[in-house]
Amino acid sequence: MSRKRTVVAAAALLAGALALSACGGGGGGTGGGGGSDANTLKIGFMGDLTGENSGIVIPPRNGARMAFDAYNATNPPKKIELVEYDSQGSADQAVPLVNKAIQQDKIVGLIGPAFSGESKAADPVLEQAKIPNISPSATNPGLAQNGWKFFHRVVAPDSAQGPAIADFLISAKSPKKAFVISDDQEYSVGLADAVNQQLTAKGVPVQRDQFAQAASDYSSSVAKIKADSPDVIFYGGYYAQAGRLLKQIRDAGVTAVFATGDGSFDVGLINGAGGPAAEGAVVSCPCAVPSASATQGALKAFYDQYKEKFKLDPAVYATEGYDAATAYVKAIQAGNTTAETINTFLATLSFDGVAKPVKFQPDGDVVSTDIFVYQVKSGQLALLGNTKDAKLG
Repeated sequence: MSRKRTVVAAAALLAGALALSACGGGGGGTGGGGGSDANTLKIGFMGDLTGENSGIVIPPRNGARMAFDAYNATNPPKKIELVEYDSQGSADQAVPLVNKAIQQDKIVGLIGPAFSGESKAADPVLEQAKIPNISPSATNPGLAQNGWKFFHRVVAPDSAQGPAIADFLISAKSPKKAFVISDDQEYSVGLADAVNQQLTAKGVPVQRDQFAQAASDYSSSVAKIKADSPDVIFYGGYYAQAGRLLKQIRDAGVTAVFATGDGSFDVGLINGAGGPAAEGAVVSCPCAVPSASATQGALKAFYDQYKEKFKLDPAVYATEGYDAATAYVKAIQAGNTTAETINTFLATLSFDGVAKPVKFQPDGDVVSTDIFVYQVKSGQLALLGNTKDAKLG
């Protein structure tokens, strides 16, 4: 796939759509007005909006809001109301919320759930109710292996991310030993296992460890890491835990390269570890996050309009939230106004998203599987490039 060709082809369409977007702050509102009347369709957004890992869910929520605002500004026959459900990333909260969304709010589609664990719990309910759902960020491979017909995601799974970051670390550091660690959440274990398997398959000896998600003292795991003296450490999990773990690793005097995945793609990783401890940390993501350095194409248009609307730089999965919402917009523009007809349309949908082509395979996975790598430099997450050709700084 040629990324340059994709973003340039999408640029004019995106710029036109974003130009219609209302400008204002990032707080309040539900996607452009619209109530519960016959001329409004409700699309839900579910994820951790106020919890400790909300930093990787608010950006895709903002992206979705941006797409719906632009669509609603055209005064279409059917407007879209974005209804938000704050699950705090908890499977226990996601199930009752999705039941409310289906039974009380009568949504015709859902963006999310954002995390893999809550998706595993809530998606069977959505499947039974025949409600299409598009996750911007749930990456556990098993989600696409259930035969679900209403499940989709606009992000590559960990079965692509894990091997890609493992291969990058091998290429960059030629490690003689590696240590792979995770907490016990669905996403965390899945990504860590994928990295572990690839390192092992490539002949790198690996030690594996795991701790409880609720833990805050990782001294037992840190002692194992220090005793093993690995060349690289990979952590599977979210930034709230990653920051604390990295701080404790550095406090113990361990200087090995620390790498982690998309769940830790947030400034919370840097803040949690402390700037000096976080410096040099590597983060992989099946996403290309627009930055101020973008000079043309769809990424440039997205960056400018997101910055204007929310007074913030776009962050992880902002473009995926926008693309998931755009998929629903295209379905509704084509005259589909029920959950089942929208889902039928999604099966044949193909368009140039902001950062990648959006086309769903029969299992719900997006066709594009590019993985990108970032590194903490001077307190910022800097893009190094595609894992296939990026160089470690």
